[in-house]
Amino acid sequence: MNAHDSERIKGMLEELGLGEATSQAEADVLVFNTCTIREKPDQRFAAHLAQARALKGRDPEKVIAVGGCYAEAQRERLFSLYPYVDVAFGPGSIPHLGEWLGAGGEGVARSAFGIEEGRSFAGRLPMHRERSFQAWVQISMGCNSKCAYCIVPAVRGREVSRRPGEILAEVESLARAGVREITLLGQNVNSYGRDLGSDFAELLRACDAVGGIERIRFTSPHPKDFRAPVIAAMAECESVCEHAHLPLQSGSTRVLKAMRRTYSRERYLRLVDELRAGIPDLALTTDLIVGFPGETEAEFEETVTAVEEVGYDGAFTFVYSPRQGTEAAAMSDQVPEDVKGVRIERLIETVQRVAEKRNRERVGHVEEVLVEGPSRTDPELRRGRTRRNTTVNFTGPAEAGELVEVRIEGSTSTTLKGTQLAAVAA
Repeated sequence: MNAHDSERIKGMLEELGLGEATSQAEADVLVFNTCTIREKPDQRFAAHLAQARALKGRDPEKVIAVGGCYAEAQRERLFSLYPYVDVAFGPGSIPHLGEWLGAGGEGVARSAFGIEEGRSFAGRLPMHRERSFQAWVQISMGCNSKCAYCIVPAVRGREVSRRPGEILAEVESLARAGVREITLLGQNVNSYGRDLGSDFAELLRACDAVGGIERIRFTSPHPKDFRAPVIAAMAECESVCEHAHLPLQSGSTRVLKAMRRTYSRERYLRLVDELRAGIPDLALTTDLIVGFPGETEAEFEETVTAVEEVGYDGAFTFVYSPRQGTEAAAMSDQVPEDVKGVRIERLIETVQRVAEKRNRERVGHVEEVLVEGPSRTDPELRRGRTRRNTTVNFTGPAEAGELVEVRIEGSTSTTLKGTQLAAVAA
């Protein structure tokens, strides 16, 4: 979602006449779009902001703007913490950034902002896409879930769905512009449309009917809302990819209840069975948290065994970090940092072992790959992604944006390796 918002910020500022600078030192305006879902992004942001302060010390006319979730979380004290920041804006007030930067000719304004009134979809703004053939499409903003560890509802507000006609108009426009792959975005995509009398399965089918769009992805769903119509749409829609990112968070039913995730281990595993039965070649990835307050060694082991039982193709693994204002931050039974460290290492080892086995099973297959550019590790190779969202490094003459067939000849826990066979017919 933040990557999408950043593309919209760039597009809006370019329309106002600002071009992207080659370095922070040369920029007239520095815009930070922040995340605050964990402690690590906060620490990284503080380091970046210190560098910006030094640059502003040498050039007092330089404007510093701080946006996104950290800005919203700290809105009552952001300017007192960082008096050299000129403008602040939350995720729902991105459209006003141009005004606050003085686009109307009235000069830069230090601005208050809020999320409860006047939120606007960033998806309605101009977009500066990093790749001409891929695009994010915002379908909702906010979240109605009350997970005990999560600050997202506090900083992005209640869930609001974007009207399906507006979404489809954007998808059709993207298709005309040559986009081949779209990713539908929301804090909980599969609860989309309930405030409009629509639903996510209908939206998937409508997007699938748009000519020129050859791949549809979405992120992130919540297991509690992943229902049969969505599974059927994934199975039946040709352009919807065979991949679901399905956050588990913990393999322990007791911990899940403490997290307020509203599903049990057993219910989650039943959903996995339903997904694999409906979409046999499905790739599953997930989010996992270790060290949630009160997590015992036995409960952590339940997360490890869940990884093995599901057979994930990949996972984002996180050490629990308290977020101010959340229910979990006030819990008394916080897990010691050294215990969290041991557990995260064990979990990462398990995830990598399972994912390596899953990838090894693809060796000998021919995969359709959307080429993204040169390999990050070897410029002689091309890099792209399969429909199952696995990165492939391969030899061949393909250019970015092409769909090609690649024979898979090797694998690691995170990537596949192969040789291009042919271009896929348009």
